[in-house]
Amino acid sequence: MAQVEKRGGLLRKSSASKKPLKEKVVLMYDEIFMTEDPSKCSPRFWEELFLMKVNLEYLEGKLESLDGEELMKIKDNVNCLFQHCIQALGEEHPIRVVNALQTLCALIRGVHQKNKSTSGFDIINMLMGFDKAELCMKNLMESLDSLLCAEGSESLKSLCLKLLLCLVTVTDNISQNTILEYVMINSIFEAILQILSHPPSRREHGYDAVVLLALLVNYRKYESVNPYIVKLSIVDDEATLNGMGLVITQALSEYNRQYKDKEEEHQSGFFSALTNMVGSMFIADAPEKISVQTNEAILLALYEAVHLNRNFITVLAQSHPEMGLVTTPVSPTPTTPVTPLGTTPPSSDVIGPVELPLDADVQTSNLLITFLKYSSIVMQDTKDEHRLHSGKLCLIILTCIAEDQYANAFLHDDNMNFRVNLHRMPMRHRKKAADKNLPCRPLVCAVLDLMVEFIVTHMMKEFPMDLYVRCVQVVHKLLCYQKKCRVRLHYTWRELWSALINLLKFLMSNETVLLAKHNIFTLALMIVNLFNMFITYGDTFLPTPSSYDELYYEIIRMHQSFDNLYSMVLRLSTNAGQWKEAASKVTHALVNIRAIINHFNPKIESYAAVNHISQLSEEQVLEVVRANYDTLTLKLQDGLDQYERYSEQHKEAAFFKELVRSISTNVRRNLAFHTLSQEALLKEFSTIS
Repeated sequence: MAQVEKRGGLLRKSSASKKPLKEKVVLMYDEIFMTEDPSKCSPRFWEELFLMKVNLEYLEGKLESLDGEELMKIKDNVNCLFQHCIQALGEEHPIRVVNALQTLCALIRGVHQKNKSTSGFDIINMLMGFDKAELCMKNLMESLDSLLCAEGSESLKSLCLKLLLCLVTVTDNISQNTILEYVMINSIFEAILQILSHPPSRREHGYDAVVLLALLVNYRKYESVNPYIVKLSIVDDEATLNGMGLVITQALSEYNRQYKDKEEEHQSGFFSALTNMVGSMFIADAPEKISVQTNEAILLALYEAVHLNRNFITVLAQSHPEMGLVTTPVSPTPTTPVTPLGTTPPSSDVIGPVELPLDADVQTSNLLITFLKYSSIVMQDTKDEHRLHSGKLCLIILTCIAEDQYANAFLHDDNMNFRVNLHRMPMRHRKKAADKNLPCRPLVCAVLDLMVEFIVTHMMKEFPMDLYVRCVQVVHKLLCYQKKCRVRLHYTWRELWSALINLLKFLMSNETVLLAKHNIFTLALMIVNLFNMFITYGDTFLPTPSSYDELYYEIIRMHQSFDNLYSMVLRLSTNAGQWKEAASKVTHALVNIRAIINHFNPKIESYAAVNHISQLSEEQVLEVVRANYDTLTLKLQDGLDQYERYSEQHKEAAFFKELVRSISTNVRRNLAFHTLSQEALLKEFSTIS
């Protein structure tokens, strides 16, 4: 018997030369693409259509193949198909509902692909007709809402979310997708929250629900009142917020796990053996070889939750077992039991054992730790555009966290100690830190470590000025909280001071190249003012008096860098060039640093001469410093502990528009035909009652 092949909706015998036979559903589609009403000759046409397995490829391709004029000729039939799809969503037979949902996906995508250059109103007219659009979309959204909230099939819920994602992302710029006006009016916000608050639904559909919510929040967010923004900002149900946090944690954990696996594979592979033989000459290229697709969609969801909802801040610190990192049990180092300020750990029905395998090495984790690890990976390589956007969004999220009073309270809480293993970029001049030697510390230490790591590893020709500014701002905001609340943090501040001074040296040594692209004085002023913050208020937040002495030692030891900076800004502030004003601000900001250098250096030189010592030890210099504080005169500088609060609309609107466009394109691309496959659905609904 000749083998039967199926391709593009055609059935044909491979050995026969006869004309190929078409599937019945394809023949029915062809009738819809005629100008006559298909139900005239066949009254049961629409009833039968939704019993046929959908051929997505054929239907979508057929719509795309027609030109505008041909499409308008069959507009009535397309409208009729759209309306019958919506009617079928209310059917009891799940097969009809499945076929209706998939047909709607094909219709929406096919018509949009054909009408990319036309306005959204033309699309609405083509799909539904202007006169029926409001009622059609009301019925559609109500049906989807009912299906999402019902206790029925998980596969149906999955398909509903896929349809909604298809509807939202069908245009690159979601704010130009006029159909979304109806999604704003007929809200499915509560349905999304129900999915997130219900553990079984969340495990199945949480990711799609969170991405859908993040996209809906960004529809015309600067031009009009978006109900999804308003509703998200006032959610206070703990189970819902925890559910959202768990979905985000799991997605970021999965990225971290994939990266770790690739890193281990990379280190144990041939390349590793080769570099061991030749030396470390290729090590700078290593990070570029380890590439895992970044997840801007889930990062956007985290940003919107942190930025819009104050209650979500508690979720960042909600303790749970470490996700996705199952290791061979070893003797764990005891960590402080954690119950974040006024909250209780999630109950077992919120976090199931399937969802959260326990890592014996790290007893507890939370969303913030997972996010910091993710950030430490994506911020390593900012040459790639996606990673640059991800790195910027990570720093924006950290900015929002650093400004929040409650977030700062748990970041600096001595009773909440964690071991946070950040990823560090391989560099020739330093050894890789051993994971087991990591101490348990308040979470703010990990944030500061991440900022120091970024500062140290991105001094390069393609200088990421914007990211550096944000990084220094995060440090400044944390210091403002420490000064205000007199938090004495036990941190290796010397690493931060050293990183900042090296950054100043880099700016000076690359002055000509950098000034052609950036105003480096903005960053230089911020760095100098961080030192001024330590000098003026350090006695209120540095952990010990000796830490304050070490600050002075570091300034005196690196005095040449500050002298060179002063010479550079003085030169530019006395010229009538474009940098005069910016440079003069740095000149004024250096007054106390220069006072310290000019006060202590002669005394150190005198001490060395009297004691006949050619080179003083650190302890000897500190002895001179301690003995001469009384005669030091410093100027009180205003506004060091003040900062401008983060504002999305005024400064970041262009970035978020571009980011959402990129996410929309990516989500649409991943809603490929295979993701809408019927195989699993047909197994679930194998009988029609």
